[in-house]
Amino acid sequence: MALHVTSSAFSESQPIPEEYTCDGRDVSPPLRWSGVPADTKSIAIVCEDPDAPSGTFTHWVLYDLPGKTTEVTEGSSGGGKEGVNDFKKNGYGGPCPPRGRAHRYFFHVYALDKDSLGKTGLRKSQAETAMKGHILAEGKLIGTYKRS
Repeated sequence: MALHVTSSAFSESQPIPEEYTCDGRDVSPPLRWSGVPADTKSIAIVCEDPDAPSGTFTHWVLYDLPGKTTEVTEGSSGGGKEGVNDFKKNGYGGPCPPRGRAHRYFFHVYALDKDSLGKTGLRKSQAETAMKGHILAEGKLIGTYKRS
């Protein structure tokens, strides 16, 4: 099944406003999703940049959101647990690409059939291992960002 993921801050494949990046307030954008299966026990979100020079860079790992959750507001963890991003910090770290071409940022949302992925502070690889075989539905929203 597919989740439909949107944001009131930017549209699919459009620029992410500066306030959600390292050049602005560096807070997470509002996200909303629909199509969550009725038997969903928790929601997880991963934001990553596949265009980073060193390979895919993780900007946000958020998990254990209640299964009935359909949105996170700006700058919020929505009551979930925040994992460690590739800036080596818990929580959201906004787009901060090197100057040059725009990078793409994938906000993946997962509906899971388990209540918890584990303790606070998981890295993306740990969250993915815990999600394996438990994804009921997923969706994504892609935004772009280019530093001026």
